[in-house]
Amino acid sequence: MKKKISIKNLLPRYLILLIVAFLGLEIFYFVFSPLTVYPVFLILGLFFKTTLLSESTILIPGNEIELIGACIAGSAYSLLLILNLATPDIKIKQRLQLLGYSFVAILSLNILRIFLLSVLATKSIFYFNLVHMFFWYVLSIVFVVAIWIYLTKKFKIKKIPFYSDIKSLHKLTKRK
Repeated sequence: MKKKISIKNLLPRYLILLIVAFLGLEIFYFVFSPLTVYPVFLILGLFFKTTLLSESTILIPGNEIELIGACIAGSAYSLLLILNLATPDIKIKQRLQLLGYSFVAILSLNILRIFLLSVLATKSIFYFNLVHMFFWYVLSIVFVVAIWIYLTKKFKIKKIPFYSDIKSLHKLTKRK
């Protein structure tokens, strides 16, 4: 049995996307900054004498680690939310689970990334800069794509973000 194509299915998802677009990344930074900074501080504290200088700056021997907005990866959370909401035919419970798993995955990988970069900064600024740029330009994209692909397979999602909606709308306009 074919599912009925419905504007009622599209409208709420895209309205939420518009609201998130207008609010910008600030909401992600507000939520995920402390969820990133404090665990990094605690983990670094297991290996170094650390001091929390501010809500975004950690002092470890010889280095001041400042976690700016880009370090928090707000755009990664935003992209995962966009992919989630732009994918049709996902039940609300499954959609929320998918979001939860994807956000926890990005948060965990980001904490690990910052910890490893912080340790590297204590050893070599040259290698820190090299690895930091590699993470910034390559692995950040790979993390988001890998998480999305993994979770779509895990949750058996067959639809493609945006494309499936456009295809459905096209079919809707061709009906008599």
